[in-house]
Amino acid sequence: MCELEKQQRRDSYDSKPWESLGSPTMKSPTSGLPLLDRLYKDTMFPVQNMPILQNMVWKRPQEICRFPKFIADGATRMDICQGKLNDCWFLSAVASLSLNNTLLDQVVPPGQDFQSGYNGRFRFRFWQYGEWTEVQIDDRLPTENGELVYMRSTNREEFWSALLEKAYAKLKGGYTALDMGLPHEALADMTGGITEGFPVPSDPQILDSLLHPLLHKGALVNCASTEGSFGERNKFGIVYYHAYTMTGFETISTTKGPVHLVRIRNPWGNTEWSGPWSDKGREWNDVSAEEQRRVERVQKEDGEFWMTPEDFCRNFSVIEICHLSEITLSESKVIKPWKFTMYHGRWSPRQGPPQYSLNLLEEDEISISRGTERQCSFLLALMQKHTRKTGGPYNTALLIYKAPSDRDFLSSRDLAQLTPERRMAVMQRRELVYRDHLPPGRYIIVPQTENRRGGEFILRVLTEKGNQTIAVGTSEVEEEHSITPPMSPRLAGLLSINEVGNLFVKHCGKEPYCTPSDLYNMLTEAIASGVFAGSEKQLSLEHCKSFVVLMDSQGKGQLDLMEFQALWEHLWEWTGIFLTFDKNKNQVLDYYEIPPALRAAGIKVDDFIMQLIVLRYSETGGKVSFPGFLFLLTKLNFMIREFQACDVTGKGVISVNFRKFLQMTMYN
Repeated sequence: MCELEKQQRRDSYDSKPWESLGSPTMKSPTSGLPLLDRLYKDTMFPVQNMPILQNMVWKRPQEICRFPKFIADGATRMDICQGKLNDCWFLSAVASLSLNNTLLDQVVPPGQDFQSGYNGRFRFRFWQYGEWTEVQIDDRLPTENGELVYMRSTNREEFWSALLEKAYAKLKGGYTALDMGLPHEALADMTGGITEGFPVPSDPQILDSLLHPLLHKGALVNCASTEGSFGERNKFGIVYYHAYTMTGFETISTTKGPVHLVRIRNPWGNTEWSGPWSDKGREWNDVSAEEQRRVERVQKEDGEFWMTPEDFCRNFSVIEICHLSEITLSESKVIKPWKFTMYHGRWSPRQGPPQYSLNLLEEDEISISRGTERQCSFLLALMQKHTRKTGGPYNTALLIYKAPSDRDFLSSRDLAQLTPERRMAVMQRRELVYRDHLPPGRYIIVPQTENRRGGEFILRVLTEKGNQTIAVGTSEVEEEHSITPPMSPRLAGLLSINEVGNLFVKHCGKEPYCTPSDLYNMLTEAIASGVFAGSEKQLSLEHCKSFVVLMDSQGKGQLDLMEFQALWEHLWEWTGIFLTFDKNKNQVLDYYEIPPALRAAGIKVDDFIMQLIVLRYSETGGKVSFPGFLFLLTKLNFMIREFQACDVTGKGVISVNFRKFLQMTMYN
């Protein structure tokens, strides 16, 4: 995924359809097509946002070949070859899309061609914030020496994939905007599906138990290796930080017995896996010609190859899955697609968070259930709208409570006192995706933003069967029982999030980054000026290193302004919790005050873990100081987040390799 570290996104575009120019009547004497100067020209395409290429010429398909075709012999994954853009992330998503004709027809409306009614205009459709929007383009494409510069088909006369790339470039703001990205973004835009990413499990059996139920529901899968240097290859030809598409998962009959294999495609159209079961692998000698035809095995340098799940787990490190619903797959052959509900909602600073009643009444099928336990699978996706315009995305959380026996609504008092059954938080991501399972019953979903920020969102709920989700309104705001701690962190000397930018500039100077030393100086100054004056002596540089790591998503050991502000919001929230539960105001939390303080922060631990916390993080007499409490919550939040990212099956059990274990434990 050449885009894991760098990503450019453009979310604004003009979605109004242009007035029809009518079909030209004059024909070319050679091809029978209309004269070029009579064809539609898209003046809205952002040509200014183009990579600079020498000798680049815009040409229409009939200037590139004599008899162009929009789609030749069906649109397939083999029609997708990468050009000079670093947009393998987009191509891998298109390859996944081409595996399902229903999905492809949604994005590439059928009936378009270079014959009847052709006027140089082509239409494509993309999903944006819950709605399908049409993007129209002309068919002029960038060429160099008579060849397409960017995406192309293996068939020189076929142009649907090149034109689709141009339409997506228009949606995002130009071809340059496609240079680096993530497959899950393109998958969401082209399917309306819900995408999530997680590490590849080290155990192939976990991979099998994860993928089979999801592929059974029609999920699309992409993968990449991040274990080496950008753009280099491992000894078997797998390119690091490059997006691949999983195009099949088969059990193949051999003379030695059945073998499980996954089929992978490199969007470059070349550079394949050279290990066992590769195109030249001797293993295929044990497979009959009929069986090879059944699984569409082709011995050709076309970018597609087979490998065992064991080799997949050893050579790929991240997976991105796009979950699809019954609406998207209504006409497909998928056996058990997700059931789907969607709500458009709004957070208001003057009201409590919105609430949604979730009734899980029908448990999963036995074939994919978790042992004898009766469970209902579900998937929640919370997407913030218009994040580019609002200065977001903000930190958000999804909380799931057991519903009271007498009602499907929680008061603000309930929210303050009850412990959620599940809690998933994310930091500055446009969409929070949470997949899990719960016993049958009645639950309440509460989407939140930190510090009661306002904004619009989409909540999508996918369930295994026909379980119900209903919007039940918002809770009243009762300040005396608010889930926001009633005591202001200002008492501890902390500035509000709106004022902290000046603090960043003051301590970081002209450098746009905050180091642990910078943060140590800021917090020392803040604590010394508040009610905790004196406890700044218990703050250490080691504490501040952990604070930085909590928000450091790129392994830089420092924070930019947005990351610093997100960290400060955490410190602000935890400071308010500390002030609230320090009942005797002795500037420390006693043993009995720690569990309710942790629960207020959304964390619940058992008695054994509580004993370990006191042994590790208390100072004297089992008491935790203010800096120690911030340090404790930082550690807990980081390790919980890392565990959730690795818990790919949702069973509460993870499998990590040695390198990943060291990364999790050493950099926190």
